[in-house]
Amino acid sequence: MDLLLLERTLCERGEPAFRARQVWEWTARGAPGYDAMTNLPRALREELAAAVPFSTLTVETERESRDGTVKTLFRTADGHPVEAVLMRYRDGRRSLCLSSQSGCPLTCTFCATGSMAFGRNLTASEILDQALHFRRLSEIDHAVFMGMGEPMLNLDKVLAAARRLPDLGITHRRTTISTVGWLPGLRRFVDEVDEPIRLALSLHAADDELRSRIMPVNERYPVADVVAECRRQAEATRRRVFVEYVMLAGVNDAPEQARALAELLGRDHFKVNLIPYNPTGLFEGSSREQIAAFRHELERARVPVTVRLTRGRDIEAACGQLAAPTSRRAPSRSLTPAAATGGDAATRRTAPTRAGSRPRRRSPRRRD
Repeated sequence: MDLLLLERTLCERGEPAFRARQVWEWTARGAPGYDAMTNLPRALREELAAAVPFSTLTVETERESRDGTVKTLFRTADGHPVEAVLMRYRDGRRSLCLSSQSGCPLTCTFCATGSMAFGRNLTASEILDQALHFRRLSEIDHAVFMGMGEPMLNLDKVLAAARRLPDLGITHRRTTISTVGWLPGLRRFVDEVDEPIRLALSLHAADDELRSRIMPVNERYPVADVVAECRRQAEATRRRVFVEYVMLAGVNDAPEQARALAELLGRDHFKVNLIPYNPTGLFEGSSREQIAAFRHELERARVPVTVRLTRGRDIEAACGQLAAPTSRRAPSRSLTPAAATGGDAATRRTAPTRAGSRPRRRSPRRRD
């Protein structure tokens, strides 16, 4: 909900200050609406229902995967698309992938969101309402800001939302904010954030030539500068920075590229998370064998590394896939052979409700 509107409405009505806290506590515990808030007077509940929408977002599409992953496409009040994902794991974890923007201005070629027109930054309430929607479905305990958008371009609103997540059950230590390396925001994060919120770097290539081709932001903020800032964070907090590395067949998955990654990162400050590519119609994902070989090279260099579990592949859970259907995606930039060698979320209901070679590309899926 719009917490500023809530506070203003209560103040104009002459309600005591604790009323806003009561409403928020009910909301954060997963209350389905104002009617459930039984310690509020009935007249106040009715007035709030009329004056303050219970969510700043409307559900347009929601899908549930065979593995339990739920992906939701929301619309903001002014019509912008926003995606978020609930991932359920066998060990009991319930993790959210949250968006910070509608669309993304940074146009990474392997990301479906990058092909969309950029909408705008989300407000803190719009970010928080993604999490609250899933809190009404399930208990939640982890969150990653790895959905649509670049969090460091909307850092103030992202942090305002993140600082309320503990009320929903997600501690700061279980909250991760990801960046492609937008240095102004990254520097602010390192210098200003005192809470133990984790940092992740969306890297995907260890050399400037290839990274600039698949991630244009690298032309402005090169690999060495971004990695140095992340290392500063690791040294200051004594917590490793996560490195996300999506595995693209024939693009960034060669053993020599793994060795270059190990040399760039070292063994003390980073933990690499290899991500099997959740197809968006643009590239082919690396094979299991190629991912295993890449991981082996990192382990030989004693770089901590894991392979992310694939979630929601049957429901287009990759970032931007619901908001940017294949038929509307722009083609990705072509990569030269030299560059290719190196020379990270879900069908339930759809009715709107509140709440060394050239990379291989996937053929467009036939639509009858």
